[in-house]
Amino acid sequence: MPPVFPMLTVLSMFYYMCLRRRARTATRGEMNSRRAIESNTRALPINVEIVQYAKEVLDFSSHYGSENSMSYTMWNLAGIPNVYPSSGDFTQTAVFRTYGTWWDRCPSARLPFTRTPSTFCSQDYVELAFEEPVYPTAVHILETYHPGAVVRILACSANPYSQNPPAEVRWEILWSEAPTKVNGPQARQFTPCIKQINFPTNLIRLEVNSSLLDYYTELDAVVLHGVKERPVLSLKTSMIDMNDIDEDEDEEKFGCGMDTLNKQFSIVTLREWPTNGYFDKLPYELIQLILSHLTVPDLCRLAQTCKLLYQHCCDPLQYIHLSLQPYWARINDTSLEYLQSRCTLIQWLNLSWTGNRGAISVSGFSRFLKVCGSELVRLELSCGHFLNETCLEVITEMCPNLQELNLSSCDKIPPQAFNHIAKVGSLKRLILYRTKVEQTALLSILNFCSELQHLSLGSCVMIEDYDLIASMMGAKCKKLRSLDLWRCKNITESGIAELASGCQLLEELDLGWCPTLQSSTGCFTNLARKLPNLQKLFLTANRSVCDTDIEELAANCTHLRQLDILGTRMVSPASLRKLLESCKDLSLLDVSFCSQIDNRVVLELNANFPNVFIKKSFTQ
Repeated sequence: MPPVFPMLTVLSMFYYMCLRRRARTATRGEMNSRRAIESNTRALPINVEIVQYAKEVLDFSSHYGSENSMSYTMWNLAGIPNVYPSSGDFTQTAVFRTYGTWWDRCPSARLPFTRTPSTFCSQDYVELAFEEPVYPTAVHILETYHPGAVVRILACSANPYSQNPPAEVRWEILWSEAPTKVNGPQARQFTPCIKQINFPTNLIRLEVNSSLLDYYTELDAVVLHGVKERPVLSLKTSMIDMNDIDEDEDEEKFGCGMDTLNKQFSIVTLREWPTNGYFDKLPYELIQLILSHLTVPDLCRLAQTCKLLYQHCCDPLQYIHLSLQPYWARINDTSLEYLQSRCTLIQWLNLSWTGNRGAISVSGFSRFLKVCGSELVRLELSCGHFLNETCLEVITEMCPNLQELNLSSCDKIPPQAFNHIAKVGSLKRLILYRTKVEQTALLSILNFCSELQHLSLGSCVMIEDYDLIASMMGAKCKKLRSLDLWRCKNITESGIAELASGCQLLEELDLGWCPTLQSSTGCFTNLARKLPNLQKLFLTANRSVCDTDIEELAANCTHLRQLDILGTRMVSPASLRKLLESCKDLSLLDVSFCSQIDNRVVLELNANFPNVFIKKSFTQ
C-alpha cells in the first residue's frame, strides 16, 4: 500500500517555502536599508522647487470621450485646471471609460487571469509629459468628481522630448496603494506622500482602479513639484525594523520582482543537494498544484533553489495561462526569449501594456509567437503600441486556434493591417476599441469570422458606413451575444433593423453617444421587440428616448440588468416604475441629466426598489 501523507505534510511544505523566502528577503539587507532610508528621510532644501502642470498627454488606455472632441477626454489633463475647485460632472475633465463593477457583470465580461499579484490592481492608465525634468518632491492630482480611483503613480527615466532615446528605460513607483472608498463625490486635491528617486523625470504615469466608485471619476489637472538638482538626504534617519516591511512590496516596486527576472530565467547552474527533503516524497502533480499559486517572480526565485524545483518551475504546464501585464515595465525581447521554452503549451497570454518605447521589437514578438503560438486560444494585447502589420500577420499565421483577440487602444496599427484578422475563422471575441480599423477590413472580418460572439467597435472613427457593417453582422454573425458600438457616428434605424433581425441572440448592446438614432423612427421599439434576451442596453446621451421605448423594454426585455438612458428629456417617472416592476433583475439604471427625473423621484424609486442602483449625476 502506498504511503499516506497527512495534510500536515503539505502544510509544512508551504511553511518551509515561506521560511526560505523570508531567509532570501533577509539577505537583501543592503537594498532594503537603502529603500527604508529613501522613503523615511527628508531632503535638505538646496535648490528652488519648480511647479509645473502637464504639458501633453502622451498615452492612455481608455476615455469616455470621442476621438474627435475634447469633452470627457484624457487630453483635458494637459495644462492648467478647467474646473477645480468646483465639483460635479463637467465635460472639460478627463474621464475613463468604465467605473464600478458593472462591466464585470455583463455578458461580455472576460474571465480573469490567475496568478495576478495582489499588489497589481490597475485597470486604466494615463501618461503625462512635463516641460522640465525634475526630481519629484510632490504630485498633486486635482479630482473634481468621485475621487479615489488613482492607485499608483510612476515616474519614467526617459525624456519624451529628448532627441536621443536612452538605451534603457526605467520606471519607478512614486506611490502605490490599494483602492479605497472615498466618502462623497466632492472635488479634492490628492497629494500622496511620494518616494524620492535617483533620476530626474518629466514623464509621470497615473494608474487607476474605479471598481469601488459609484460613478465615473473625473480628473482636471496634475501638478508636478520638483527640483533640478538631486536632493541631499538628511543623515538623521529613523530606525526601522526590516521585518515590518511587506514582502510583497518588493514585487510591487518591480526591482526585486522583475528587474532581475531575465537573469533568473537564464540560470542553468544549480547547487547539488543530496536530498530534496519532503519534496522527494510528494507526487509530481501535487508539487505542480502547490506551485500553481505562485506568481511569475516567485517561480523564478524558487527555480534557483535546486534542480527538482527548477524542473517544476520550468514545466510548460505552469504557463498554460500567463499574464505579463502586471510586469509591463520590465518585459522586453529578452524576457520573451527566456520564456519561449516554458510557454510551448500556453493557451492564454496577456501582453497588455507591455513593449512600448522599444522594449519589445516586432522581431522579438514574432519569434515568440512562432514558438509558442500554436496552442494560443486567448491573446490580450491592449495598448501594445509596438504592434504593426507584420505582427498581425504573424498572429494569424502562428495562432490557428485563436478564439479571443484584444487590440483595444492599439492605435498605431495601420488600417490595412486589420485585413489579416479575417484569416482567423475561429475567432469568438474581437476587441477593436479605439483602433484604426477601416470598413473594408471589417467587412472581410465579419464575412469570414462567423463564429463571433463578442465584438467591440467602440470609438472606431474610420468606419464610414455603420449601416453596411450592421447589415453584414445580421447576415453573417448569427451567434453574436455582445456588441459595442459606443460613439458610432452614422448608424441609423436601417442598420438597427438589420442587426435586430439577424442577431437575435444579442444580450448586450452599447449604442451610447450614437447621435443619428432617433426614437421617432421606431428603432428602439424594434430592438426591444426583436431582442428579448437583452441584459445590458446603453442608450447614453440619446435625448430622443421616450416613454414608449421604456414601456417596450418593460414588456419584452424582462431579463434586463443594466440600462443607461443618460440625457433623455422624454422619459417620465411613471414609465420607469413600469420598467422596475417588470425587470426584476435590473441592477443598474443611469438617469443622469434626465430632465423629468429629479432627486425627489430618485429617492422615491430607491426606496421602492432598493436592489437597483439608480444613478443621478449632477453639475454645480
